[in-house]
Amino acid sequence: MSANISSSRLNRIDIARGLALIAMAIYHTGWDLEFFGYMDPGTTAHGGWKLFARLIASSFLILVGFSLYLAHGKAIRWHSFGKRLAMIVIAAAAITGLTYYTSPDSFIFFGILHQIALASVLGLLFLRLPAVLILVVALLIFIAPDYARSDFFNAPLLGFIGLGTITPLSNDYVPLFPWLSAVLTGIALAKLCQTFNLSAWLQSSAKEAQIAKPLTFIGKHSLAFYLIHQPVLMAIIYGITFIVPPAGPERAFMQACQTNCALEGDPQLCAQFCACVTDDLQNKNIAKQIYNGAITEELNQSLQESAQLCSVKMLPASE
Repeated sequence: MSANISSSRLNRIDIARGLALIAMAIYHTGWDLEFFGYMDPGTTAHGGWKLFARLIASSFLILVGFSLYLAHGKAIRWHSFGKRLAMIVIAAAAITGLTYYTSPDSFIFFGILHQIALASVLGLLFLRLPAVLILVVALLIFIAPDYARSDFFNAPLLGFIGLGTITPLSNDYVPLFPWLSAVLTGIALAKLCQTFNLSAWLQSSAKEAQIAKPLTFIGKHSLAFYLIHQPVLMAIIYGITFIVPPAGPERAFMQACQTNCALEGDPQLCAQFCACVTDDLQNKNIAKQIYNGAITEELNQSLQESAQLCSVKMLPASE
């Protein structure tokens, strides 16, 4: 720890981390509502929700870098560093294994915990560098995906780097580029706090500490909160489905249609396309049969004809 930064715990760092985790839980609540059919498919992957997710990840990773410097700025405490790193690696591996079992087509192979583990190791290389130089490197890493993409990085084993021309399908993808830049920014900010003697500002008053006790507690146990909150949220929303079920078969059909379409097309056009298909099926008086899963060869042929018809209708809009 740096000689100019107090060795006592800086409460406002824990409070900030707690706020970031609460924000993450809010985002995951939206994702879960979408998953169970209470929100339209792709809602949390676009617009304000997408910006919200990126702000959360950025703030969390900046705090990782900040804390890394606070803990090891003067000398790397290998025992505590290794213990913390091992916990994160084990948790990341568990998430990879669990998501591969439940969702093999979009499992999390390099999410936020994987990024934290690797960035923590790489961050050690920057602890002795000047803050300005670290910020320059952070900027270069941040803009690298715009200028350094290559088909070479499309190989599955290199997907974690983030410089491929094809974005891997994953429920949580936080690659090295550009997200390492956030961790390096946190390291630089911590060094600047030391340089300008701002560490006292990071210590909350007794009254503030009392009010923010829940956030401080969450911040101190961030890994446990991260691992526990999502299963708890999913269990709660799953229970709600028995009390207030999501929309019926028509909504489920629309959601499945838009989700599959959005994998390769524009979400707005996909919504129009799926609405067109639904209207055509209703005009043929076969919508209810298809919604209920009674797909015969004849019904499947009619569904394909509706899809082709609507594709033709969408062409002028997409040109």
